[in-house]
Amino acid sequence: MTFSAIRAYLWIAPQIIVSTAVHGSINLITALWDKDGAIQLRIARHWARSLVKAAGIRLTINGLEKILPGRSYVFVCNHVSYMDTPVVLGHIPANFRFMAKQELFKIPFIGWHLERAGHIAVPLDDPRAALKVLSSAGTMMRERGLSVLVFPEGGRSESGVMQPFKEGAAYLAIKGGVPVVPLGIIGIRDVLPMHSSHVRPGPVTLNIGDPIPVDGLTTAARADLTGRLFEEVARLSGQWRPPEAA
Repeated sequence: MTFSAIRAYLWIAPQIIVSTAVHGSINLITALWDKDGAIQLRIARHWARSLVKAAGIRLTINGLEKILPGRSYVFVCNHVSYMDTPVVLGHIPANFRFMAKQELFKIPFIGWHLERAGHIAVPLDDPRAALKVLSSAGTMMRERGLSVLVFPEGGRSESGVMQPFKEGAAYLAIKGGVPVVPLGIIGIRDVLPMHSSHVRPGPVTLNIGDPIPVDGLTTAARADLTGRLFEEVARLSGQWRPPEAA
């Protein structure tokens, strides 16, 4: 076993486990009275930053000035690692919730917290129900001034290469009438690859793209918007190639 592997198991992993247990317990207790999830978000943000620090991630963020305080957005990001969520959650200054598959909400304790904090459960196996959920989420964004984070690939990419985007993020943005902000993470797969528990410290870059307005768009335009989002996230994550070179 290499020195880095020993360090990961004896130093990094225990920090991540303890931080998750402590913050998770506090969050579960807080959920008893925190009806809108604001306090839970602050706790979760602190947890996320602790994981980034414990993992030894040297994070560079580009484009943070593009996110205006008090504005609502739909954030879309590439997804290759469990560490994607802490990087985004801990460093994007927006009052956002996650859009996640409904199965996660059925897990004891975790599901209860997700529901109490106001995260959005999407039934992926029922398209009609999913559209209804997205419409309700769009209304929630307008009424409560919330943002939503979506990993539009629908799951982590095992190879690291971006998979086709599902249209839910575009549909949500159009229904909510809020801009979409593309995000691209570079280097996170080297820190924690899929199917690995070996965390390797290293540099990670979070690139924030220009907000894409949806003014005047109808849900019929969601396919075109999804295609544009794919291109932007691919560019920001260093994966974009011109069509002739693809």
